[in-house]
Amino acid sequence: MKQLIAIAVLGSILMSCENKSDSKMALNYPETHKVDTVDTYFDTAVPDPYRWLEDDRSAETEAWVGAQNEVTFSFLDNIPYREALKNRLEELWNYEKLGTPFKEGAFTYFYKNDGLQNQSVLYRRVGEGSAEVFLDPNTFSEDGTTSLAGLSFSKDGSLAAYSISEGGSDWRKIIVMHAERMEILEDTLVDIKFSGISWKGQEGFYYSSYDKPEGSELSAKTDQHKVYYHRIGTPQSEDELIFGGTPEEKHRYVGASVSEDDRFLSISARNTTAGNKLYLQDLSTPGAPLIPVLDHEDSRSYIIENVGSKLYIVTNLEAPNQRIVTVDAANPEPEHWVDFIPETENVLSPSTGGGYFFAEYMVDALSKVLQYDYEGTLVREVTLPGMGSAGGFGGKKDQKEIYFSFTNYKTPGSSYKYNVETGDYEVYWKPEIDFDPNQYESHQVFYPSADGTKIPMMITYKKGLEFNGKNPTILYGYGGFNVSLTPSFSTVNAIWLEQGGVYAVPNLRGGGEYGKEWHNAGTKTSKQNVFDDFIAAAEYLIQESYTSPEYLAIRGGSNGGLLVGAVMTQRPDLMQVALPAVGVLDMLRYHTFTSGAGWSYDYGTAEDSDEMFQYLKGYSPLHNIKEGVAYPATLITTGDHDDRVVPAHSFKFAATLQEKHKGSEPVLIRIETNAGHGAGTPIHKTIEQYADIFGFTLYNMGFESLPNKAVFKDFKE
Repeated sequence: MKQLIAIAVLGSILMSCENKSDSKMALNYPETHKVDTVDTYFDTAVPDPYRWLEDDRSAETEAWVGAQNEVTFSFLDNIPYREALKNRLEELWNYEKLGTPFKEGAFTYFYKNDGLQNQSVLYRRVGEGSAEVFLDPNTFSEDGTTSLAGLSFSKDGSLAAYSISEGGSDWRKIIVMHAERMEILEDTLVDIKFSGISWKGQEGFYYSSYDKPEGSELSAKTDQHKVYYHRIGTPQSEDELIFGGTPEEKHRYVGASVSEDDRFLSISARNTTAGNKLYLQDLSTPGAPLIPVLDHEDSRSYIIENVGSKLYIVTNLEAPNQRIVTVDAANPEPEHWVDFIPETENVLSPSTGGGYFFAEYMVDALSKVLQYDYEGTLVREVTLPGMGSAGGFGGKKDQKEIYFSFTNYKTPGSSYKYNVETGDYEVYWKPEIDFDPNQYESHQVFYPSADGTKIPMMITYKKGLEFNGKNPTILYGYGGFNVSLTPSFSTVNAIWLEQGGVYAVPNLRGGGEYGKEWHNAGTKTSKQNVFDDFIAAAEYLIQESYTSPEYLAIRGGSNGGLLVGAVMTQRPDLMQVALPAVGVLDMLRYHTFTSGAGWSYDYGTAEDSDEMFQYLKGYSPLHNIKEGVAYPATLITTGDHDDRVVPAHSFKFAATLQEKHKGSEPVLIRIETNAGHGAGTPIHKTIEQYADIFGFTLYNMGFESLPNKAVFKDFKE
C-alpha cells in the first residue's frame, strides 16, 4: 500500500502544475489532495484542507515528503555553484574548536572538535597530563544523528549522568556511568523531555518528564510535566515523584535544581514560556516540606546562589530588566526580599564563579560585565576585548581562574582565562580559521518602526562595499519569547559575507534586549509590532541602498519562521527570497501539538476569545496566503523528527503556497529526514543544508555564477 501511494504522489509531479516558461527552472509540484475538514471558532468556519498532513505516522504523509523532496532536490541539484558552496563551507568549518575547560573531581574536562566531526568529543585530563576521550557522541550512531544533549556530574565528580537525543528529538534518554572507571552503571532511563539533571550528593539526581502521550510521540500534546528523583542502583520504575502529576493543577514545564552545597532543592513550575512559580525545600532537614517562594507566574525568578540559609534570587518581579535580591530561606517570600544588585536601565543576566557575581548587561544588545563580591560591592568592570557578546564567567566557588568567551558578527569566538582576584585575563583559545575579520565591518544603526519606535540593527559586510542597491542581503530576525539576538560569529554566515553579501540583524520587539516591557510589546494582540519592525528594517536597508527588493532575502527559524511567513504574506513585494525554517505557521492550531500550548503567553490561542481568534487568523501565515498573488522564491526547511514545532506547520504551508502562488518563482520545501528542531544536527547535514539555502538564495537573486570566486581553491561551476 505504501509503495502504491508513493507512486501515485510522485507521478503527480509530472501532471499537476504548468511549466513556468519565465522561471529559472521549470517546476511541477506534487499534487496535494484536499480533505473536507472545517473547524469552527466563535461561529466562524475555517477550512483546513491539508489536515491529513498532520499525521506524521501515515504512509501517505511519508510519500508526500518523498515527493516534495524529489522536486526540491531536483531544483537544487541544478544550481551551478551549489557544490562549490558546499566545498567552501567544509573548508571554513574545518578548523579545531575547543570548549572552555571545567573541573569535576580530579579531572579537567573539555570539548573538542577536530574540524568536521559531526559531534564534538568530550575529553579529560588530570593536571597537565595527556588527554583521553571521555565521551565521543560520534560513536552513538552510524549517521551521527544521535547527539549528546546534556551532562551532569555528582558533587564529588565520581559519577556522571548524560542525556542523548536521537534524530534531533526533544525526547531524551539518560545514561548513568562511573566517571572514574568510565563504566555504565545501570539501565538507561527513557521517555525524558525538557529536563536538566541535578545531583543530590552521589546518591541520585532529579530530572523532569511527561507521561508518554497518546498517539504520535512526535506531535501529540504533552502538558503534564513532572519532577522525579532517581536513586542510583534502583530501576526507573521506582523513581520518586517529587512534584507535579495532580490533575487539579497542571504545569507544562517544571525543573529542579540542587544548590552547590547540597542544602536546598528549588523547583520552577510554569505553564507558559514566561513566568514561573518557585518552590524551596531544605534538604538538610529530613522530611522538610516543599514551600512556595512565589505562588504565581507573574515573574521569572530563580535561585542563583546561597551562603548557608541566605538565598540570592534573580527576578524580574517589579523589575522588568531583572535584579538580584537576598532573603533568608526561613522566610523566602517577596515581602522579605532585599535588593542585592538593583535593577538598572539595562537587562541583567548574571552568573557566579570563583566566589564572585558577574553581572552581564545588554547595552543596546552589546555586552557589559561588572564583577561584584558576595556583599554586593562592585569590584570592577571587566574590560572586554571589543564590542560584541561575552559569555561564561561561571565556575565553582573555590576556583581562582574562570573562563569567558567573546565574539561578534565578524569575529570568530575566542575563549579567555580570567583571574577573579586581579581581573587580568589571557587568551585561552583562539580559532585558526580561513577567514580574515579585518576585511569586514559591523556597525549598529537605529531605524524607526511603523509607530515610531526606534529599533537597533547590526549590519555586517565587506569593507569597501558599494551601496548601489545590488548587494545580496539576508535580513535575519526572531522577535519573541524574550530571546535576545546578540552579536555572534557564524561559520555559515562567513561564506555569505565572502560573497559580498550583507547580513543584517534587527533587535525586534518581542525579544528580551530591553527587558520585559520590550518582550510584552511583541506579544498577543501586539504581535504585529514584530512584523512591522522587520518590515521597517527591510525598508531601511532598501532606502539606504544596501540592497533592493530584487536582492533581499528574509530568514528566521521557529518563532522566526513565523516572522518570515507573516512578513512574506503581508509584503510579498518587499523581498526576492523567503527562507522560513521550522516555523510556527498555523496560528490556529499550534497549541494542540506537543508542548505548544506553553507558547500562549506570546501568542494567545484561538480558543481564548473571538478577539484573539480574529487577531491570530489575521496574521497566521497559513491562513493569509491569497489566491493569485506572486510570492517570493521560497525555500521552507524543516525536519521530519521536529517535535518542538511539528513539521505539519511547514507541510501545510508549503502545500497551500504551491496551490495558490501565481508567480514564476519556485516554492519549495526541503525536509531533512531523521532530524529535529536543530539542536544536535550533524555537521555534514548542516553544511549540506546551508549550501542549499545560500545556493537557492543567490540563484533566485539572478546570480548565474558566484559573485566572489577568489576564495575558492579549486573553483568549478
